[in-house]
Amino acid sequence: MKTRKLGKDGFEVSAIGLGCMGMSFGYGPAQDKNEMIKVIRAAVEEGVTFFDTAEVYGPYVNEELVGEALEPYKGKVVIATKFGFSFQDGKQVGVSSNPAEIRQHVEGSLKRLKLDVIDLLYQHRVDPNVPIEDVAGTVKDLIKEGKVKYFGLSEAGAQTIRRAHAIQPVSALQSEYSLWTRQHEKEIIPTIEELGIGLVAYSPLGKGFLTGKIDANTKFQQGDFRNTLPRFTEDARKSNQALLDLIDEYAKAKNGTPAQIALAWVLAQKPWIVPIPGTTKLHRLKENIGAATIEFTTEELKQIEEVSSHIKIEGGRYPEALEKTTGL
Repeated sequence: MKTRKLGKDGFEVSAIGLGCMGMSFGYGPAQDKNEMIKVIRAAVEEGVTFFDTAEVYGPYVNEELVGEALEPYKGKVVIATKFGFSFQDGKQVGVSSNPAEIRQHVEGSLKRLKLDVIDLLYQHRVDPNVPIEDVAGTVKDLIKEGKVKYFGLSEAGAQTIRRAHAIQPVSALQSEYSLWTRQHEKEIIPTIEELGIGLVAYSPLGKGFLTGKIDANTKFQQGDFRNTLPRFTEDARKSNQALLDLIDEYAKAKNGTPAQIALAWVLAQKPWIVPIPGTTKLHRLKENIGAATIEFTTEELKQIEEVSSHIKIEGGRYPEALEKTTGL
């Protein structure tokens, strides 16, 4: 597996990481823990060194899963986690990033992940009630104390990124980025390129849609958050099939799969972008990792750009209220 660097400090990770959220949160009931440990450890054997989790996934259980699975590889892999939500009776009740809570969340994450230091700590969502300077300053102190190595933000706007970076260098921004989610190209990507911040692309497979395995007739199980997303209504899925047709064309030409083409496109955009597709299946894990070997010519990238620019993506990526929490 090739590696890529995030941030000016040369924070190095595998070119494709593994997003672990869906193993225990978001896509219906949690998967069998022992099976998920097998998937995570298989990823390590395949050369993946970058694993993503968060306190809110569960909450707590996903960090526990990742901590147990990766304990034998301590010091050999990079684990990223996130703070930024408040909880009541074990349920997420809103965003919250006051300094005392950040410290409390970090202590909990360290225990659940079985770590002495968190490799990459993100603010999961911007808290409008806490100045980003206070958040960055708290993480700066945690770095000085040896509890955190690198600082990240998730779904933050350009000005927020600049203000945080002025207090404590931001190594990575985690935001949604894929062939059907490209609004970050306008302002966010130029900003982080200027500042020397890497992009960790979550949902690079469009929450499964870009794999070509979902169509207008697909039924999602109870508890799957795609049931609430505007982009996953039956009509939207029907309309968005045009993008899949383009991806499928290149999958045939490159002797790959639609998922591999979607991931390879993300990798081709910048050398400091690292996608973190999630999966619960070993064969999908290997398929996703195989995307790192697919390369596009300059002409092919131009063609994809030209054709995709005429495809209108139907439906917002989140309901309006949730989109507002992204800080963009």
